[in-house]
Amino acid sequence: MYDYLIVGAGLFGAVFAYEATERGKKCLVIDKRNHIGGNVYTEEVEGIQVHKYGAHIFHTNSKAIWDYVNRFAEFNRYTNSPIANYKGEIYNLPFNMNTFNKLWGVATPDEAKQKIDEQRKAAGITEPGNLEEQAISLVGTDIYEKLIKGYTEKQWGRSAKELPSFIIKRLPVRFTYDNNYFNDTYQGIPIGGYQAIIQKMLEDADVKLNADFFHDRGAYEKLAKKIVYTGMIDQYFEYAYGVLEYRSLRFETAVLGDTANYQGNAVVNYTDRETPYTRIIEHKHFEFGTQDKTVITREYPTEWKPGDEPYYPINDDKNNEIYRKYKALADAEANVIFGGRLATYKYYDMHQIIGAALAAVDKEFGD
Repeated sequence: MYDYLIVGAGLFGAVFAYEATERGKKCLVIDKRNHIGGNVYTEEVEGIQVHKYGAHIFHTNSKAIWDYVNRFAEFNRYTNSPIANYKGEIYNLPFNMNTFNKLWGVATPDEAKQKIDEQRKAAGITEPGNLEEQAISLVGTDIYEKLIKGYTEKQWGRSAKELPSFIIKRLPVRFTYDNNYFNDTYQGIPIGGYQAIIQKMLEDADVKLNADFFHDRGAYEKLAKKIVYTGMIDQYFEYAYGVLEYRSLRFETAVLGDTANYQGNAVVNYTDRETPYTRIIEHKHFEFGTQDKTVITREYPTEWKPGDEPYYPINDDKNNEIYRKYKALADAEANVIFGGRLATYKYYDMHQIIGAALAAVDKEFGD
């Protein structure tokens, strides 16, 4: 008999398992995939740590969270500085003085602000009714057309005019020559990949892979006094109120044996509408690799349907209302802890997941 059955070996489940086993509790962690780590899973290919489910750059303003993850791995000094490729034109992200200089030839913050203000006024949008109008009212037409429109429409599979404005209520705009995407105090990539972290977190728990909770739910529920559930909340309640919607992703990964450096940066976003993928990741640059070969991944957003891997919750009014109904059911479950992106129908960064898991631990153990 276990104290906890933890459904999902991702970051939330791993943190909870580590903290519970530290307190002398017996945990069984199951995952339907054939590996631990959830979406932060990294796999070594040609000596390069490949981020199998998209780029994961750790960043946080919390010293407590930073110190916590550094218990399990040493982090390098990687700084997220993606670039945008618009039909062969290269721009720095987030939108900053390097971007504005390339776009308009301006050299000072005042010149850049004046250019954006001119375009805002020319657009004449007072009450943004959709994402396109919201974006233009924030950053003007040039930035919108070249760096937002195509990328966003690919990401969400819809015209920007059909998307709600709340998706980009604010956009990172900097009037400095700073290409660091994040404002956080702490940032980096674990040396040797994220798997080392998850393995250390789970080393005192029992782990069972290729194990789908829903294939033998009754038997699994009998194994433990309590359940920590990190899967889809609607699936847990047998879709009683309907199916929650997501966007999904498809990854195409290739080893390039004839080049040591494919694109010169870890992340390049393709912001035109015609290129079918949203970005190419070159994994070696996350750890400043010097290997003779390189590994790249093209990332294609796709419509999600039941059975596909869910990545981005679609937090529009309709889906949020459905989630609220499931949340009420979840709150009434005395012996189940719901945590993580899928169980709370919310997109989290890694530091937020760790914070949420530690909060759940505090609530559970009261220490």
